[in-house]
Amino acid sequence: MDSVRLAIVYYSTYGTNYAMAKAAQEAAEKMGAQVRLLKVAETAPEQVVANTPAWKAQADKTADMPVASAEDMQWANAYLFSAPTRFGVMASQMRAFIDTLGGIWAKGELANKAASAMSSAQNMHGGQEATLLSMYATFMHWGSIIVPPGYTDPVIFASGGNPYGASATANGEPLSDALKDSIRHQTQRLVTYAAKIAS
Repeated sequence: MDSVRLAIVYYSTYGTNYAMAKAAQEAAEKMGAQVRLLKVAETAPEQVVANTPAWKAQADKTADMPVASAEDMQWANAYLFSAPTRFGVMASQMRAFIDTLGGIWAKGELANKAASAMSSAQNMHGGQEATLLSMYATFMHWGSIIVPPGYTDPVIFASGGNPYGASATANGEPLSDALKDSIRHQTQRLVTYAAKIAS
């Protein structure tokens, strides 16, 4: 699987999607994939972040994390995006990053690469599926090869039954073992198909 170069691109306000991205990184590296774990740039005003203790704590915790760039997207031959739901769509920070990729998209440099996505929301029906579908719509425009988990393993049902991608209820608790298993399965499936495409 060392032919797979996976960019795990995430945005995380309070830490849920960061934890999900870390779980995916561990699974991909265990398979032998090359992995870049990357956050997208914060676009919220510094004062807003500073005045929200949990948000600031997460920002401080990941201050040294590399920020995703177009170069990372060119390097990768597989993508796993993870972003929280905001009013039924992906957080604006992730959208802002995607909107910087027009130049390499126009050159076809995002096409023919395996891609998958994960999300979270404050409650079980807070828009995770709509958020995942909006990310997949973007991947379709890129010409990426979408690799959802589907119902390809019993862990999908154990973690909530979302065939579009792993999704968390962001309640401040650590990720459940069932969700970690779901993330692991989704990542393994993505890496497996990315290797097939790369061969």
